[in-house]
Amino acid sequence: MKKILPYIALSLALAEVVLMLLSWLLSAAQPASGVRSMLSSEGLRWLMGQYSMMLSTTLLSCLLLAVIAIGCFLRCGITKIFQTSRVSYRSQRALLMGVAVLLACIGVMLLLTVTPHAILLSATGDLFPSPFSASLIPVCAFSVCVSCIVYGVIAGTFQSLKDVYDALLYGIRWAAPVFLFYILIIQLYESLRFVFG
Repeated sequence: MKKILPYIALSLALAEVVLMLLSWLLSAAQPASGVRSMLSSEGLRWLMGQYSMMLSTTLLSCLLLAVIAIGCFLRCGITKIFQTSRVSYRSQRALLMGVAVLLACIGVMLLLTVTPHAILLSATGDLFPSPFSASLIPVCAFSVCVSCIVYGVIAGTFQSLKDVYDALLYGIRWAAPVFLFYILIIQLYESLRFVFG
């Protein structure tokens, strides 16, 4: 699979170039068709002026937080518990503390959402849409990270602050190709919307 990923990335980049040329040809051949050229002054202003806005979506922030949480989960050593039949006392204690922290995070979120006039409900008292629904992925990622850090420290997987830091960055390193494909796909999608929309 890793051998094919560079070709997929190249294909997406070439599709963007083809779209630029095709939009220029279609807009020149049929000006009344509504197709906008990406190589016109309007298209270049749109591409240069809106590029950062195209990439900075809620999907990107959710993706970033999710891979940080996944990386922390993978590096803390908790997966080893499920791979062995004999679990050490230290790992059992660490698992218990990690689950306790996770339950505490869930309890705090319940207090902020299910009580009357809860802070994270919308003005009409709904959960969706509300500040709760907007913060659901960040809170889940934070809860997983904190629980995994507690587990890793107690189990001895994390010996220093550097180990915790590396665990938080592990997911980003592991998912780096995802971010490249995110950029290429979003750029192509937004370009199609500009040209034909």
